[in-house]
Amino acid sequence: MRVLFIVPYPTGQAPSQRFRFEHYYAFLGNRGISFEVSPFIDLRTWRILYGRGNYLLKVFGILAGYIRRMRDIFFRAGRFDFVFVHREVAPFGPPLLSWWLTKVTRAKVIYDFDDAVWIPNYSESNSWTNHLKRFANARNLCQWAYKASCGNDYLREFAGELNPRAVLNPTVIDTDVYRREESSREKKPFVIGWTGSHSTMRYLEEVYGVIADLEKEFDIRFHVISDVPPERDLRSLRYIRWKRETEVDDLLEFDVGLMPLPDDPWAKGKCGFKALQYLSLGIPALVSPVGVNTRIVKDGVNGFHCASGDEWRKHLTRLISNPGSMDEMRKACRQTVEDGYSVNSNLDNFMTLFS
Repeated sequence: MRVLFIVPYPTGQAPSQRFRFEHYYAFLGNRGISFEVSPFIDLRTWRILYGRGNYLLKVFGILAGYIRRMRDIFFRAGRFDFVFVHREVAPFGPPLLSWWLTKVTRAKVIYDFDDAVWIPNYSESNSWTNHLKRFANARNLCQWAYKASCGNDYLREFAGELNPRAVLNPTVIDTDVYRREESSREKKPFVIGWTGSHSTMRYLEEVYGVIADLEKEFDIRFHVISDVPPERDLRSLRYIRWKRETEVDDLLEFDVGLMPLPDDPWAKGKCGFKALQYLSLGIPALVSPVGVNTRIVKDGVNGFHCASGDEWRKHLTRLISNPGSMDEMRKACRQTVEDGYSVNSNLDNFMTLFS
């Protein structure tokens, strides 16, 4: 069997790809599946895409992506048993390439998505491209695909109205990579942490005020791991630029991890990836009770649900004041991921996509 992965970003760079399917690549050969990966954006363009300026280079990078994608659709896709499309065939304009892929080439497309991609959600860093996007493309591709691979039940419900082969394929963690070695946790100060990209940093607005209050009362640090620094002046803030090589070690500095979200349709499509990262390393997760977060994080067991500023403040104060209370919680964190959100627990489910 041969599979072509049509993806937006270079291998090993984007969290949505790394934690939805890239860690399964190592298992495909043992299941008799050979594969090729075709990113729309090359590595050079990826490195400048979400920064300011470099508009000409960005345009050339996107044009080169369209040339690669047309080659995939018109000349290559027909040679594969399945075509696995993550999020989109191409980023802008009407779904002409998707239509050709499914209706003319008649490829067996597995359409994979981990966000409410049919809802407009713009990136401020590249606002000049916003008017070029057509979010309805997701509905078209979902309807035309052979199967839809959905990151949570909310997404599966959407896809199920358009495609009878909509299946749940959760975002998962490689627990062989994400693990904590046994060691004493006697360290000061208490570290509250958050990790994410520039596109989700705006959600931190919900907790900045709480952190500002806590740093007046306690000896804490607030670590933010991202591709861009937060534009906030907090005494406890330490910005850590995301690097794949140090990702796990940087997360291990956290005592607790935060995942604030607004209660809106877009956020309900989120797959709880931040919370899963924290839990896999035995780090209790404090989350907004939105969407899949309420399934991943059991309130009081492996973290807490925080629906207001008062609840963020209450639970953080409790944990900072008594860090020893988290000992049992840390065990439950790891168990949650191993049982239902790990590569090993979901491997067979993922492989059934190619049946």
